[in-house]
Amino acid sequence: MNFLYYDCFSGISGDMNIGALIDLGVDRDYLLNQLSRLDVEDFNIDVREEERKGIRGIRFEVKTAPGMGHRNLEDVTGIIKSGKYSEFVEATSLNIFHRVASAEARVHGKDINDVHFHEVGAVDSIIDIVGAALCLDYLKMDKIYSSPIELGGGFVECEHGKIPVPAPATVEILKGIPVKGGIVPYETTTPTGAAIIAECADDFYDNFEYSIGRIGYGVGKRDTDIPNVLRVYAGEMGSITPDFAILLECNIDDMNPELYDNVMEILFESGASDVYFTPIIMKKSRPAVKLSVLVMHSRESKVVDVLLKETTTLGIRRIPIGKYMLYRDETIIKTRFGTVRLKHAYLNGKRIKSKPEYEDCKLLARANNVPIVAIYKEIDKLTGDMD
Repeated sequence: MNFLYYDCFSGISGDMNIGALIDLGVDRDYLLNQLSRLDVEDFNIDVREEERKGIRGIRFEVKTAPGMGHRNLEDVTGIIKSGKYSEFVEATSLNIFHRVASAEARVHGKDINDVHFHEVGAVDSIIDIVGAALCLDYLKMDKIYSSPIELGGGFVECEHGKIPVPAPATVEILKGIPVKGGIVPYETTTPTGAAIIAECADDFYDNFEYSIGRIGYGVGKRDTDIPNVLRVYAGEMGSITPDFAILLECNIDDMNPELYDNVMEILFESGASDVYFTPIIMKKSRPAVKLSVLVMHSRESKVVDVLLKETTTLGIRRIPIGKYMLYRDETIIKTRFGTVRLKHAYLNGKRIKSKPEYEDCKLLARANNVPIVAIYKEIDKLTGDMD
């Protein structure tokens, strides 16, 4: 499994991100050629080596003419689609912008379509966000992880005057994501950088076990008290990969069991990796259940909210755990009943397990008015016995 790990000890911005990924191996000429397809005003991109506190890295700088007008989400969407990029690049770029638009809308109390982007609507921010999607598409990593995000402190000057660091939009974007602050008295993470890492990172770990391969440094525009660089590692894990999660548990003895199914459904919708109930006996010999939820760090807060709102529990146990996982992927198989997703697991590069997606089989069985076992038998004929 190939992965990226973002070491955001000095925060993250859009230009630092692209600089680090170019330093990591993204072809500079390929990236510039792809970005030239955007239907925006004239701009120039300068890619050069610079140094911050003795650390060499890549400075990615977009230069535009002053006085560019503001844009709303519809304008930005049209610009991104003008590039006619792959589905991944277009969707990732639009999702990042949507995060920024949603944050700005909440901060200013406006509808998302009425928000006019002052900074993010500028050409340099469009380049930074589309460029991030292009770089990740070029690298084609299986997983992206990040450290907690350093936000900085103090105040920053913007169009509305002086505002506190982190900027309100940055705080909105990073809800539920581990952050740090106060290492320096200025802004280290911009809304654009926050949206990129929030959209693209699979999870956030402070102590992450990995074997380092390549290292890339993206240089920020300031020369500050700490190295103003973003460090990104690229590495590879074996088929059996260590992973980290949170186990949340609570004991329930005063809730209508009819409601358990609804709670489980909402927990999965909120990002839980696994949910299960275990029968237990509590004090005074009362029958009860232990509700256990396995969740990634980045989705923990949403799951906690569900447990506290949807169950009768007054408290939750929180247990950080490690786990091992086989590398997995999916393929699509066409049957005479319709298409089904097949999930595969690998050990030492060899596929050792395959399984059809149950929900797909259930839907096809109902749509074709046949027993679900008929769907499984059809898949077995086409692929051989499933493990």
